[in-house]
Amino acid sequence: MAQLAHILVVEDDPDMALFLELELRHAGYTVDIARDGISALMGLQQQSPELVILDRKLPRLDGLSVCGAIRQHSEVPVLMLTSMDQLSEKVEGLDAGANDYLTKPFQLPELLARVRALLRRSQPPQTQTVLVFADLKIDLLSRQVWRAEEEVLLAAKEFDLLAFLMQHPRQVLSKAQLIQALWGWDYNGEDNIIEVYIHNLRKKLRCKSGRQPLVHTLRGVGYILKEAT
Repeated sequence: MAQLAHILVVEDDPDMALFLELELRHAGYTVDIARDGISALMGLQQQSPELVILDRKLPRLDGLSVCGAIRQHSEVPVLMLTSMDQLSEKVEGLDAGANDYLTKPFQLPELLARVRALLRRSQPPQTQTVLVFADLKIDLLSRQVWRAEEEVLLAAKEFDLLAFLMQHPRQVLSKAQLIQALWGWDYNGEDNIIEVYIHNLRKKLRCKSGRQPLVHTLRGVGYILKEAT
């Protein structure tokens, strides 16, 4: 089974710690165990886990203090797992910086579901690498372009120009905006460079089959990627 994420379990009860370790490993996670609060903070520094499952009643340093210390230096998700089930105690845990609070006894499917939810929320948003507009598609990683399944070969700056237009569809973009996006503010070359690239890009995107243009010029205003009308 492929390993999913690295979890640090902070639990002083050996039976509970073993149970959590076995079940989480069975679910595909990498697991480390800390038996007290000080060891938890050391493990956080040394192992860089992607999630912490934290008991409240711990030797050497209690769970609330551990959570507060974690929040001073890290945004790692913390699931507080404890037998302390009073509302005021849950509020204390969440105010200390826990992202979620689950009381013992618990059902394993619920624990695993909460683990998955916390890990999903902690992931940075994925950058879209394939852009599609009408029958035009570009792959930002491979730098390939297709028009209705026909591959279009572009020069490097032509691709960069098209990518910027594809990231701002149906928006009028001025010549200055395009120059800044492709060359930066310190560009001091020819004034008509964008017109040249737009002309070449529009010609290549017509393809051999002579398809309708998608890149349009608004005289005196700028350029826009939109369907032909």
